[in-house]
Amino acid sequence: MTTPLRHRPFRNLAAGRASAVLANAMAPVALSFAVLDLTGSVTDLGLVVGVRSLANVVALLFGGVLADRVPRALVLQGTAFGSAVVQGLLALSVLTHFASIPLLLALSVANGLLAALSLPAAAALLPQTVPAEELRTANAVSRIGANLGLIAGSSLGGLLAAALGPGWALAADALALLVAAGCYLGVRLPEEPAKAPTNTGPLTELRDGWREFASRTWVWVVVLQFMVVNAADSGALSVLGPGIANATIGRGAWGVVLAAQMVGAVLAGLLVARLRIRRALLVGVAAVLASALPVVALAQQAGVVVLAAGTMLTGFAVEFFAVAWDLSLQQNVPADRLARVYSFDALGSFLALPLGEMAIGPVAHRFGNHTTLLAAAALILLATGAALTCRSVRTLTVREETAVPLGATVAEAA
Repeated sequence: MTTPLRHRPFRNLAAGRASAVLANAMAPVALSFAVLDLTGSVTDLGLVVGVRSLANVVALLFGGVLADRVPRALVLQGTAFGSAVVQGLLALSVLTHFASIPLLLALSVANGLLAALSLPAAAALLPQTVPAEELRTANAVSRIGANLGLIAGSSLGGLLAAALGPGWALAADALALLVAAGCYLGVRLPEEPAKAPTNTGPLTELRDGWREFASRTWVWVVVLQFMVVNAADSGALSVLGPGIANATIGRGAWGVVLAAQMVGAVLAGLLVARLRIRRALLVGVAAVLASALPVVALAQQAGVVVLAAGTMLTGFAVEFFAVAWDLSLQQNVPADRLARVYSFDALGSFLALPLGEMAIGPVAHRFGNHTTLLAAAALILLATGAALTCRSVRTLTVREETAVPLGATVAEAA
């Protein structure tokens, strides 16, 4: 399980990624309290959070192009340091009572742009930091660190904002990003894979990335599956869930339910690093069927034990899928186009989340929570079932992991 940690580039990448995830989990909580303290307006809060998501969508594809053009470690160093500066300015403006909604909007846009530019680089850099025979374990270890960072960041952001105020919580967020930038400085590779020619324009390279994405049926089929799954799941658990929990099991119990999902994800990471499943993508896609369970339990207003069991199983299943998905992409997409394929994958998720969250409220108002949640569960089942009918999803196999030099991917060696 700890074998990939012997490699210094991987250790630094995993530590930097965990620190960045921790910071990004703290930021929304701290920023929300900062906006509410400033104006008390939920509308203002929606604007500040919304522009960050919009900036993510706008910059994400070009983040893939950038990560395929220049050394990915350099992209991560620059974006982490830039994000630390932005969060530091946010903290300073709040602590000195200089903050205003226009300033918070501008800094949120900057933060969203930087976060989007870093995502494809982080995902595509990992295969360059370990030998190919350790790639499966490295994916699992990296994701365990990220999930632990997510759990710790969500809790720490709320605790610091409550105890010291949102300004100091944002300052801690900036410090975590500086730690991430320092870790990324330690990602030194013996060689870099060939980069896209610099005499081609970004739009041309983006089209090349799209052709790479669209040429593999299993890739775009699974991305379409998760657009539906993410929209239905986030709408059910992020929008309707808190309101139902507030009227039934209580806010504290709902926190336990959400935490159980992260516990399931961590447990999956520990297990999947040891498994050798030849048709990992098929098993991972099928496991996503479990995502319907907590949605159905919520529709039935089940107790906290049943809901927590459902979310834990969902966390386990989705994490199992995520490791299989990363390994499948890393083994089958050429290294010099991997970041762009990751960016199209991430774009599907980014677009789906706000669509599901915005649509489910009006639908529930028209048809009721019970019917809407059952429909959301049905969408998860139908989308996953449709993905399983795709032959290339069912037949894609994980190749035997053989030694490949650091800095190269299995796709390059094949």
